Amino acid sequence: MNTPRIGVILRPRRGVTALANPGASTALLPGTRKLPRPRRGSAQAASRPGGPPSAAAPASAWLPSAPCSPQACVESLGSVAAVPRAVLRLIAVVAVLLFGIALIPLFGRLTGVRRDRAVRLWCRTIVRTVGVRLRITGAAPPTGGLLLVANHISWLDIPLLAAVRPGRMLAKAEIRQWPVAGALTASSGALFIERDRLRALPGTVERIADTLRSGAAVVVFPEGSTWCGRAQGHFRRAVFQAALDATVPVQPVRLHYRLDGGAATTAPAFVGSDSLLASVWRVVSARGLVAEVRVQPVLPPGGAPDRRALALAAEAATTHRSCANSEATAHL
Repeated sequence: MNTPRIGVILRPRRGVTALANPGASTALLPGTRKLPRPRRGSAQAASRPGGPPSAAAPASAWLPSAPCSPQACVESLGSVAAVPRAVLRLIAVVAVLLFGIALIPLFGRLTGVRRDRAVRLWCRTIVRTVGVRLRITGAAPPTGGLLLVANHISWLDIPLLAAVRPGRMLAKAEIRQWPVAGALTASSGALFIERDRLRALPGTVERIADTLRSGAAVVVFPEGSTWCGRAQGHFRRAVFQAALDATVPVQPVRLHYRLDGGAATTAPAFVGSDSLLASVWRVVSARGLVAEVRVQPVLPPGGAPDRRALALAAEAATTHRSCANSEATAHL
């Protein structure tokens, strides 16, 4: 006598998406592999960091994110009386940007040292034009392959690091679609990365290593997301493998924003759902903003056994504690 087989179909409860979180504990069928647990991240991070929110941002639990938000972390230093000053600064910085963009073909004809000097001057002018005083401690190697890494707080971080040493920026692929900024970033020789495609990561690391071997500097924010400045994220390791493969030094840089009186401020931060326009307006309407760029001792090639140790050493060099006893800064 044949016993009939009964099939049971298990359906997810209404309103619940199956396997929505690959880090959740999931019962596995025989022969299947356990899904890896992402270290840190959420779908919210896909719309940021370092750029305006994207309407079609990919949802991926692998993308890094920070708990900072403009509502909870960011302070505003502007007032109604500051509006005329802010408008003048906006007009001035647009003029400086357009002037620099017009000179990009000329920059390409200059030799390496002269080109870097011109780019540094342009970036320092941008920072000063938006009303921020720049103070730099230390210096990076002027030539040779170099991985320049820093903590990430604001859109201002990019010209600040270029004022230390111009290099090729590692940027998310979405920036290519931004008006004006996308074309400008691409023309600067940026290395674009598709952050939601893990399979593309080895190829990206290899491209970075090749760029470093050619003698260029590559600028990276290893946190993968902007933080408000009062808190800091952990450095991700993958990019440090490129420095190990290319046998080049790593240059840690600590970025910090404060008021002229000495108190730290989060006004320049560009975090969470913040818009680029809102962040720019806070900066140009503020008074007495100071950007401190502390260039820490270089980490020589061969000084760390693996990328984990190298990432930890670079992260430790960019924390507030490591910079507490730094020497007097140079006023620019």
